[in-house]
Amino acid sequence: MSLPSLQALLDTGLPVVACARPWAQDLLAAYPLAGFIPMQGTWRADRAAVRRHLKQAGYNRPRGLLLPDSLSSALVFRFAGIACAGYRDDGRSLLLRWPCRKPKGPLHAVQSWYHLTRFALGQWHLAHTGPAEPADELSWTATQAHEQQAIQALAQAGLRQGAFVLIAPTAVGLHKGRIKAWSGFDGLTQSLQARGLAVVMAPPSAEREAAQAAAPSAQLLPPLGLGAFAALTRHAALVVCNDSGVSHLAAAAGARQLTLFGVTHPTQTGPWSNRATRLGRMNAWPTATEVFSTAIELLNPSPAA
Repeated sequence: MSLPSLQALLDTGLPVVACARPWAQDLLAAYPLAGFIPMQGTWRADRAAVRRHLKQAGYNRPRGLLLPDSLSSALVFRFAGIACAGYRDDGRSLLLRWPCRKPKGPLHAVQSWYHLTRFALGQWHLAHTGPAEPADELSWTATQAHEQQAIQALAQAGLRQGAFVLIAPTAVGLHKGRIKAWSGFDGLTQSLQARGLAVVMAPPSAEREAAQAAAPSAQLLPPLGLGAFAALTRHAALVVCNDSGVSHLAAAAGARQLTLFGVTHPTQTGPWSNRATRLGRMNAWPTATEVFSTAIELLNPSPAA
């Protein structure tokens, strides 16, 4: 969801160093970054990592843009000696050189982060030639290796491109104490298989057991790196997933997807994509019949669609 913001920064022509969780490095492998600093989530260790990179790179008066709203992210960069722009949330205004007030009204994270990025570029007197609002598609760029790994995984599983449904039945963590995963994935899998459709999943190793428990009837592919998995979503006839990281990966890759909601808000946390169909709403999961019928409609669109 940060891709429009990242592209706006890269368009300045200045060196851009991404600081993010280690898994993001593979996803950003095709982007011309000046560096990548893996963040572990503990502010002292992350501060030390940022300081080491600054010392090695020798940047003169670096500036930071904090997309997370957390106090810890502001602490990391303040004590690493980097002046930062960011939203005022979490009582961190005093830690920011360029604090920004959030726009009024609910915004999607893509819009919120893009607004903050434009604010920061203005404060830094850097020209931004891009649009005032983010594009309605994320347009993630894959490496050749990502594409090759995805195609190889399909070939090894005996699957053809565009001839399978990719499901992602898990969703890590809880949302306000509630499970974020729809409970009907195995029934959906069996219904689609009865129609002669191949249904597969490729969960990461840490979610493999949970995915098998949620959809034991689905064909299980080996775990893939996030870049290869995102490329895989492009080759699926349809991706069916929860409101989760998979939904955002599929949106970034431009895949056709059906995203299911029950404990989150579709317009605020859902996929940023014109190829995404959202089903369900806050406090109301869709029924098995609704999910199956919608999936069939998406797999067999009418000529006028």
